[in-house]
Amino acid sequence: MGKYNNMSWVLAFVGFMLLGGICKANGAIYNYDFVLREENFTKLCTTKSILTVNGSFPGPTITVRKGDTAFVNVHNQGLYGLTIHWHGVKNPRNPWSDGPENITQCPIPAGTNFTHEVIFSSEEGTLWWHAHSDWTRATVHGAIIILPALNTSYPFVTPDAQETLILGSWFKGDVNEIIEEALATGGDPNISDAFTINGEPGDLYDCSNETTYRWLVDYGKTYLLRVINAVMNEEHFFAIANHNLTVVAQDAAYIKPITTSYVMITPGQTMDILVTANQSPSHYYIASTSFVDGDVAFNNSTTTAILQYNGNYSAPSTIPLPNLPDHDDDTAAANFTTQVRALASEEHPISVPVNISHRLFITVSINERICPNSSCDGPDNNALAASLNNISFVTPSIDILQAYYGGINGVYTPNFPDKPPYFFNFTGLVQNNTIYPSFATKVKMIKYGKEVEIIFQGTSMIAAENHPMHLHGFSFYLVGTGSGNFNSTTSPKTYNLVDPPEVNTIGVPKKGWAAIRFVADNPGVWYMHCHLERHSSWGMNTVLIVRNGNTTETSILPPPAYMPPCSKS
Repeated sequence: MGKYNNMSWVLAFVGFMLLGGICKANGAIYNYDFVLREENFTKLCTTKSILTVNGSFPGPTITVRKGDTAFVNVHNQGLYGLTIHWHGVKNPRNPWSDGPENITQCPIPAGTNFTHEVIFSSEEGTLWWHAHSDWTRATVHGAIIILPALNTSYPFVTPDAQETLILGSWFKGDVNEIIEEALATGGDPNISDAFTINGEPGDLYDCSNETTYRWLVDYGKTYLLRVINAVMNEEHFFAIANHNLTVVAQDAAYIKPITTSYVMITPGQTMDILVTANQSPSHYYIASTSFVDGDVAFNNSTTTAILQYNGNYSAPSTIPLPNLPDHDDDTAAANFTTQVRALASEEHPISVPVNISHRLFITVSINERICPNSSCDGPDNNALAASLNNISFVTPSIDILQAYYGGINGVYTPNFPDKPPYFFNFTGLVQNNTIYPSFATKVKMIKYGKEVEIIFQGTSMIAAENHPMHLHGFSFYLVGTGSGNFNSTTSPKTYNLVDPPEVNTIGVPKKGWAAIRFVADNPGVWYMHCHLERHSSWGMNTVLIVRNGNTTETSILPPPAYMPPCSKS
């Protein structure tokens, strides 16, 4: 460990301050300072201290152009160590700055700082950044806006203005204490007390009337609305009363425009949406609420903001709400998600792998962990767990990237399996011992340049529900989804290999499957996990290690002079 940790830095991270960052040309360099610290915020009639970046919730926005690089100096003035992740940024050959705790780095200790080099490549549109330690991302997150490169433009008429809306979760209690207690007792963690739009719950909640977020628009103008789902544990339906939404990008890649009255957006996903202010000048609710079609505890409340027209008119006595689907309307969710297709134009081409040389079949499951003396709060008096291919991931105390690069033994084993231990009716009645996973730090090794297919298979163990799966370091093509058990003969015949969306987070349908493809052309250590935080905390994670290619240009960049030290405990 000492090889990379021999410099002492004073860094502080709990606020998100943007300094410098003037883009003068494509490929420009930006410099940002993020300062993390505790701040008091009042929501739902309660004042509490939360961890923030630069004193704001959500934190500030990073704005760059396609192909730029940002250096973000994270100053941790908080009470404990943590890390930051640049969600959806490929950071080619540079896993050192990716950020998941004890995967690519150890936590930035309180009272110190660490500078991330965030390298933007093919991404164009909206992404986001968030803490990647315990549950701190609940309050530590913000938007990343990637504008088209200079001398290029959007593949649609340039909007008159833009707006960013971040969907979030609000807990009256300390989020890290909530998950720590749940892990200790083995039960489900407490659900959030509210959802938020740009940090405000909205006036459907008590004590929120005066602080409801308002988006001011001019009649006749068209806006580019950037929506980010930073919610902790629920997928969401989102809509604006009386206004159509035209979705033009997802996860910083353009798609064929979809005009709709609502969207379904999973935690981790982003969407770019054109909204034309063409209704009678008035006030209209923007609303977002849960999509949860499983038998699990969830927050069934609705967060609102107000789309407010500029001009002289009488405010309505009653603000109209959009018609959102019911929380368990999986048909409505599928009706939206199955429409998503890549733009696949000459200016924005795609390249879907067709010569698959590495295929993984991964079951995605909620499980049980046997509890001594049957004293836990989960099913059968056991503890709740989660797994991929019946392996519940154990996070090591030394980060995997450092162990891989430095040849440190005993941190992980390179034998994550290509398939589950048993094949059975995954979406039916479970009648074998896969309800109890093994617990290990197993990773999957992949040779550079391989064309990879991963089939995620949902299961019925303990609780069947949608799972938003996210892969660091890559965008991938969602080539197919379906209900029931994946059939290796018939299911691939339904694949879309012409214009599948290129994304970084996908929803695996409840009791269904999803297939993704990508080329393993980004050497490094890359985390893959469910973006429902309770599932990730239970072990629904693994790591893909893409080996170096045969040249310097296809190999991991050297580590920076300083990396945060790992605890010896």
